[in-house]
Amino acid sequence: MPERAVTIHPLSRHPREDRPLRVGLLAPIAWRVPPRHYGPWERVVSLLAEGLVAAGVEVTLFATQDSRTGGRLSAVVPTPYEETPGMDVKVWEGLHLAHAFGEAGFVDVMHNHADFLPLMFASLVETPTVTTIHGFSGEAILPAYTAYKDRLHFVAISEADRHPALPYRATVYHGIDFSEFTFRSQPDEPPYLVFLGRMHRDKGAADAIRVARAAGLPLRLAGIIQDQGYFDREVAPHLGPDVTYLGSVGPEQRDSLLGGAVALLHLIHFDEPFGLSVLEAMACGTPVIAYGRGSMGELIVPGVSGEIVPDEAGAVQAVRSVGRLNRAAVRAHAETFSVPRMVEGYLQVYQRLLT
Repeated sequence: MPERAVTIHPLSRHPREDRPLRVGLLAPIAWRVPPRHYGPWERVVSLLAEGLVAAGVEVTLFATQDSRTGGRLSAVVPTPYEETPGMDVKVWEGLHLAHAFGEAGFVDVMHNHADFLPLMFASLVETPTVTTIHGFSGEAILPAYTAYKDRLHFVAISEADRHPALPYRATVYHGIDFSEFTFRSQPDEPPYLVFLGRMHRDKGAADAIRVARAAGLPLRLAGIIQDQGYFDREVAPHLGPDVTYLGSVGPEQRDSLLGGAVALLHLIHFDEPFGLSVLEAMACGTPVIAYGRGSMGELIVPGVSGEIVPDEAGAVQAVRSVGRLNRAAVRAHAETFSVPRMVEGYLQVYQRLLT
């Protein structure tokens, strides 16, 4: 393990009226910011950081040392733990959080994207801290949020993901960078369907395989293997000429893969907090066929940007009809979820905390 190192540029304190707003963005340390291939929370943090910089905000990004930003990078963690075998996650998360909140006095707002552990640190500093809740791994972590609900501030990423036990300052939808996604007025020939997501029961890769075969179209699967047992049981035995697994794909391959498809199959078995892959497919003009769990009703307009279906039979029927949707309208709907809209939403939250 590399020795502890710190990437810091000098900070100074000035009255807020004499300078731009200063925001500290606290990223997770699972993946780099921006991620090389997978890392949805880190991707959102990167887009927000660069959007805030473009808006004139002085951003300090607390992330891994190999991260990249147009703001100021302040880091003690050398590499992401998902890419560093043998790394002690608890040790480096503790160092990461202690370092970030040690600098809290030099920013106007701390913005936490690193789940519930930072809440304990945030309760010890005077700087206002807002936490974007990217989703709940389960009810067991709820006490970490309810313990601080009267002192800290929470933002939801969809109306569906709001927990009734918590107060929220706002719902701010994620935005995506549309320059990364190429609009396609027609899918590729020969036609195929696509699945993009974690290899885990929650995301429904096995469902996508059955639907694609019932609809008579090849399926291309992409995403990290999060549950090896699920992959070995439910996915690997069904791979063949008509069902291919591409692994975890980076930005360029993702653009091509999504843009060439007839539709993205998002047949989830959990209440999706948001669903970046849904927006990314629509940004290419590719409609989405999804089960109506979690945020899907907020992202997909049936008959415009895709279809929400109740079961596999409904998904098969949707595959056979979704080609009639106007792909330009699919892209236009996706464009309502822009980075500037996300940035403006968070700027409004910061302003309310400081007035």
